[in-house]
Amino acid sequence: MKTIPYNRRNAVAYARRWAFGRNPRFYDFSQLGGDCTNFVSQCLYAGSGVMNYTPDIGWYYRSLNDRAPAWTGVEFLYDFLVNNKSIGPFAAEVGENETEIGDIIQLGRADGDFYHTVIIVKTRPEILIASHSNDALNRPLDTYDYDTARFLHIEGVRI
Repeated sequence: MKTIPYNRRNAVAYARRWAFGRNPRFYDFSQLGGDCTNFVSQCLYAGSGVMNYTPDIGWYYRSLNDRAPAWTGVEFLYDFLVNNKSIGPFAAEVGENETEIGDIIQLGRADGDFYHTVIIVKTRPEILIASHSNDALNRPLDTYDYDTARFLHIEGVRI
């Protein structure tokens, strides 16, 4: 297994292209609990170029009924990214000022329930994000109402 750089520019270009649209290659989960993590997974895929097809604990999408929980679930994506020792992107939780474009933010409530995933498209002078489920592009992070956030820095991609 080899580690390659995560292509942040490709991830952000994808986010900009599809922030207000839906790529027909992927199901729109807006009516099934939200499309935010599905959208961010698509961006991550654009920046990594590989999926992890490990049943149950991997990160992949073939169709609505053939996908890993991590592709569309906030907590499952977090678990995959920070624990992934196999194929695909991997991440570390970092401080807000350690983020780069293409990194991921998950927003949560005071009780520790994380409910929204967004991708960073700009970091200076303020963090701007792109997201689905309340579609946004170049939205300032500080315009969201949340209790806590975790910042996931994509460290690389294993192929």
